[in-house]
Amino acid sequence: MIYRFPSPSSAATAPRDTPPLRGQKALRIGAMMQLDRAGRRSLTAHDPQRDAALTAQPAPLAGLTLDRPRIMGIVNVTPDSFSDGGRFADTAAAVRQGCALVAEGADILDIGGESTRPGAREIPLAEEIARIAPVIEGLRAQGVTQPISIDTRKARVAEAALDAGADMVNDVSALTWDPELGPLVAQAGVPICLMHAQGTPQTMQANPRYEDVRLDVFDWLMAAIARAVQAGIAPERVLVDPGIGFGKTVAHNLALIRDLALLHATGCTILLGASRKSFIGHISGVQDAAARQAGSMAVALHGAGQGAQIVRVHDVAQTRQALDLWQALHDTADRDQP
Repeated sequence: MIYRFPSPSSAATAPRDTPPLRGQKALRIGAMMQLDRAGRRSLTAHDPQRDAALTAQPAPLAGLTLDRPRIMGIVNVTPDSFSDGGRFADTAAAVRQGCALVAEGADILDIGGESTRPGAREIPLAEEIARIAPVIEGLRAQGVTQPISIDTRKARVAEAALDAGADMVNDVSALTWDPELGPLVAQAGVPICLMHAQGTPQTMQANPRYEDVRLDVFDWLMAAIARAVQAGIAPERVLVDPGIGFGKTVAHNLALIRDLALLHATGCTILLGASRKSFIGHISGVQDAAARQAGSMAVALHGAGQGAQIVRVHDVAQTRQALDLWQALHDTADRDQP
């Protein structure tokens, strides 16, 4: 099988007749790449008919246009988060944090009540609901109008979050954990992000193996998309996430991020969540997760350059500044000005 995907280029330097990548103002398709399971990579010509999906503007996400990279700010309402050590485990602190991230420039908030870090335990439904529902209600009561995502594998948690004011579901299991989640999302008519993971949080880092991680993850996500559509979810409401750190070695993570543009061939919006993760510490030597801001920015900017429509981050203000500059450098608005 041949895997065909775009090699994104800057709109500011690309020829004027180069087609845009998925409606983004700062990116053009540039060349098309071909990759096979023997590891052979080659350039090929852009075919306007065959590649029409790559120039189409994605559907808005809960009313949010995707013509530039959007920032999803993370609010972990958990006592055992790998990145913030439970700083926002109570409702008031989590609401304050969510409001602060919006003020810093978050386009979306992602609220999670169950840690899925390596080794994390599953928590009871009632406990997860008790953590997230008051936070979502509190954010809406504070006047937050930005889309809110619920980070959960469980239908009943998702239902409680949607009832409290959430707009989308972010499922790290890609509809493999709870058979009731797909029909719930379909009935609610909300977007869902399907993330790749190998194993569960308890087992995923126990010697993960792939034939070719890029292609294996792509094929797995295509099957997940088919699963979502079979459950009644509209294809335009499906996002995909390669699952950085979820059953991957450092080398696996780097390969997925380098060739992130492969996921455009799914036809879905791409979400990249790599903020503060351990591979950044492994490469940089920074062991404190909260101190991995610079490495997280580097990965977010690379993801933007590969056409990721959403980056999921802890450090919103820094990412906002970095992406604003990235957008200005690559957009076409001022390229003819002296």
